[in-house]
Amino acid sequence: MSFSTLKLSPLILNAIDDLGYSKPTAIQKQAIPVILSGKDVIAAAQTGTGKTASYVLPLLLQLNIRYKDTNQKLRGKRIRALILVPTRELAVQVETSISEYGKYLNISSMAMYGGVDIQEQKQRLIWGVDIIVATPGRLLDMIHQRALHFDELDMLVLDEADRMLDMGFIDDINNVIERLPEQRQNLLFSATMSEAVRGLAKRTIDKPVEITIKADQANKPKIQQWLVTVDKTDKSALLSHLIKTFDWQQALIFIETKHGAAKLVSQLEKRGISAENIHSGRAQDIRESILNNFKSGKIKFLVATGIAARGIDIGDLTRVVNYDLPGKVDDYIHRIGRTGRAGAEGEAVSLVSKDNFRELCAIESRLGHIIERKEIAEFPVKKIVPISILNFQPKNARSKSIGFKPSNAKTKSATNSITGESKRPKFKSPWPVK
Repeated sequence: MSFSTLKLSPLILNAIDDLGYSKPTAIQKQAIPVILSGKDVIAAAQTGTGKTASYVLPLLLQLNIRYKDTNQKLRGKRIRALILVPTRELAVQVETSISEYGKYLNISSMAMYGGVDIQEQKQRLIWGVDIIVATPGRLLDMIHQRALHFDELDMLVLDEADRMLDMGFIDDINNVIERLPEQRQNLLFSATMSEAVRGLAKRTIDKPVEITIKADQANKPKIQQWLVTVDKTDKSALLSHLIKTFDWQQALIFIETKHGAAKLVSQLEKRGISAENIHSGRAQDIRESILNNFKSGKIKFLVATGIAARGIDIGDLTRVVNYDLPGKVDDYIHRIGRTGRAGAEGEAVSLVSKDNFRELCAIESRLGHIIERKEIAEFPVKKIVPISILNFQPKNARSKSIGFKPSNAKTKSATNSITGESKRPKFKSPWPVK
């Protein structure tokens, strides 16, 4: 199937062709026709499957037909489509996609987020903007200052809905939705479909079409996952060793804290490795400059806190490194989803110390398999990381190999306290076992 079979306009098809896209992804094949029919949609698909284009392309076509072809002017401080996203980085990313897909159309768009001068954004709204991509907090600021009105809004998109709920935006989202016209098209896209996301959808969308793209063999990102166990004090030295020994030319390195990000950059530079760091504490213009330089290759190694997990979209990112394992399994999924995009191969490397054992068990339970371990002879481990509970053995052998006592009750207790799951994983792996 080609994009032309989806009944997109020639001008949009030309823009897609300029970007080198040859055929739609699974989510695009299913979502675009339904959205063009005017129906509400709830869609779940893994990171890197093309969700942004699956709603941006039909949105652009509908606005172009409905308003631009009929020369209906937009009043000041009004918008026709609102896309809510969790982070500033994602707002910029989505708005860039809108500009690229709609470059032959006379449709205006704007990314609206905090951390920058609000007056400049208010000025742009004076003449009206067709599509706003906004974070909830800054959008509410605009509403309270009467800089934006929704009486001409036709479409609402909740993108990365699971992440917005994880970040505590539920009240802000509800406050925004209460102000929108009842007659509108609603689209909700999410990488995971948790109970919280379904609850939001139930309150927001009436009788939607549900689309779920399962991670079958054709859609699985080609991500090779492996880990190295290491004592916590040796992590930065190990990372430097891996970069030099394997001649890594690029890596997005995830770490948990702002202070840790700055410290790691300093440690890498002392070993002759140039790197930069990005986190919520840095000014927005600096963050955007760093991201652009990373995308262009001027910066090879970027140390990022979790804020960048869904805000960095680089088609050919070869590698992500979990310097720290995240506390939530979904964060791990989204982090490694930054690589192996659009059919390309990727690599996800994790540095795991003994205090990460709970997180490792939860991650491997979700994946449904043990992540391959590699030993680095130069870094012998003093504090051994046990084998995951997924590697089930008879209790005596298991007790001997990983230090558990042979009591059935204690073994069960350890299992529940680590993952909250039974020993046998409920989930199928989203990626092939490498």
